Amino acid sequence: MGDGGDGQKATLLQWCSSARWSASRRRLLSAAGNTEGRAHAGMVLVMLAYSGYHVLTKSVLNVGMNQVVFCVYRDLLAFLVLAPVAFLCESRRQRPPVTPQLLASFALLGFTGLYANPLLVVVGLHNTNASYAAAFQPSIPVFTFALAAIVGFEVINIFTKDGILKVIGTAVCVSGAILMALYRGPSLIGLGGTETAIGIVTSGTWSSTPYPAQWLTSTMLKYGVDTWHLGILCLIGNCLAMAAYLVIQAPVMIRYPTSLSLTAYSYFFATIFMVLTGVLATNGLHEWALTKTEIIAVLYAGIFASCMNYAIITWANKILGPSLVALYNPLQPAFSTILSTIFLGDPVYLGSIIGGVIVIAGLYLVTWARYSEAHRALTDGCLDPLLVGPPRVPKTHESSFMDP
Repeated sequence: MGDGGDGQKATLLQWCSSARWSASRRRLLSAAGNTEGRAHAGMVLVMLAYSGYHVLTKSVLNVGMNQVVFCVYRDLLAFLVLAPVAFLCESRRQRPPVTPQLLASFALLGFTGLYANPLLVVVGLHNTNASYAAAFQPSIPVFTFALAAIVGFEVINIFTKDGILKVIGTAVCVSGAILMALYRGPSLIGLGGTETAIGIVTSGTWSSTPYPAQWLTSTMLKYGVDTWHLGILCLIGNCLAMAAYLVIQAPVMIRYPTSLSLTAYSYFFATIFMVLTGVLATNGLHEWALTKTEIIAVLYAGIFASCMNYAIITWANKILGPSLVALYNPLQPAFSTILSTIFLGDPVYLGSIIGGVIVIAGLYLVTWARYSEAHRALTDGCLDPLLVGPPRVPKTHESSFMDP
């Protein structure tokens, strides 16, 4: 009887332990899902804010405002807003000590994502055209995916269903964005014959006639690089800069997890770089004067399109990883088309609708594969059950995305 009682107790304990583990697993998946859901919603908000930024500033930049000056004011305002917010919202105990290595990382982040990214597009657009530049922007997720795989942040197993879906989803998302850039089709809403929204969409920048630094063009011409090829090189550099920004930011977030402070430091260095460039790219103090309309555009660009957006991108990068964050960039053409139709009366073309649906389908495939991968890993018991938020695999089974 004693042995039977002990066996029943052991069976009962095993059942209770299994039930508790199943409940804990469900809670972890639910918490991770809620956190990732907020990150996905935040990235959609970022793309909407960028699209509103394009629509609001298009008319301002088209009437002759120096775009490098616009970049300077935008970055300066973003830093002046973000720095005190980070100081008040993140206590000194939350912020790790700033080491020389971290300062170098902040400078690199500021140079790649907040300085080189918009400035290279300005020069690239000047030497090519808007449609050609827009066709390059969908390569940002591809470059991010490749860089993340090279440095080990993204592990893809093409022999599993989840790995195959990640690759297919990325390709589908990029294909939809390319379709919007290259195919316009008939006008479904509004009158045709005007420029489509995709003509002004570039990753966080714009495509009106720019005022680039002339010294850069003349320097490249001395080495036998004509203006068209200079534009192509700048557009490729723009995509690489944004991809590098997302990939570099992931390990920095491990060492310095306070998102607002990290973004503020990055903007500090980006502002220094941009001011120096502005001094070289302007022809007098008159180019620094702003009208009332330009002030409104700068306020929106600095507070929403820069300060808010990059703070959300930094936070979402910590949760979703660089590859998935980059996949939201192709949504900008679709959102810009919608906002341009509502506020500017621009027509909606068939290519924008088809491309937008394809982009959303690609994002869904990658997101579903990400969740399925996390669910299977947790079911197999290889994730830390004490972790709150997006789970991270031990070093022997690296996760596809870097989490703190």
